[in-house]
Amino acid sequence: MAELNGRPVTPAELQALALTNYGHFTTMLVRDGRVRGLGLHLERLRRDCRALFGTDLDPEPVRAYARRAVPAGGSTMVRITVFDPALDLGNPGGKADPAVLVTTRAAGGAVPGPLRVRPVRYERDRPEVKGVGLFGALRHRREAQLAGYDDALFVDGTGAVSEGGTWNLGLVRDGGVVWPEAAYLPGTTLALLRDLHPGRTARVTPAELPQYEAAFATNAAVGVRPIAAVEGTALDPGHPLLTALAEAWAAAPGEPL
Repeated sequence: MAELNGRPVTPAELQALALTNYGHFTTMLVRDGRVRGLGLHLERLRRDCRALFGTDLDPEPVRAYARRAVPAGGSTMVRITVFDPALDLGNPGGKADPAVLVTTRAAGGAVPGPLRVRPVRYERDRPEVKGVGLFGALRHRREAQLAGYDDALFVDGTGAVSEGGTWNLGLVRDGGVVWPEAAYLPGTTLALLRDLHPGRTARVTPAELPQYEAAFATNAAVGVRPIAAVEGTALDPGHPLLTALAEAWAAAPGEPL
């Protein structure tokens, strides 16, 4: 389903989003009417709305629109996209009136296997904002998959590993978690896991990855997903700390939508 401000979206409004491609979003896993890190998702939407449109976003209507979209039970992925249907390529500086688009899809049932990734030089335009413009990230993912990998691991302008196209990165060294010190989009699941396991931060280059025992990807859809290899560097996808993190994430209580 797709609704804009709580009513069916029109083809013209979707066309404006597709062709102008200016806006921001967040994606949540809703399970039995509850969301892990709901407050983080709503704060992200408010923060990014101020950054891109210069206006505040009331979180309560957003919650109401999302509640309309999901069944009372079961698991659903809900994407909330904020954009202005009247904004166009020729006049992006006009006064903005952002609207809230809610779309849903079925949550994946099977647990995905470990990732094999390759490092690529790439840094998002304004990494701190979860913008809808994903061309660069998807291009690198596609090229990695065509080369036989599952995804790309981004390396920022300083040469440090940072994140993937739709996931944050965590590393394991000496039995503890290391979070990258780099330019990346701070995910809601990353924030939850850092509360559960603060670990430490460090700048890590691809050449230093053999010094690490394990690595994992994290986002709202999968929680914790092991990384089996970064190009030619093999990592332990069965490391016990990854199991502990995945179990802690699964046990984290959700907030009522």
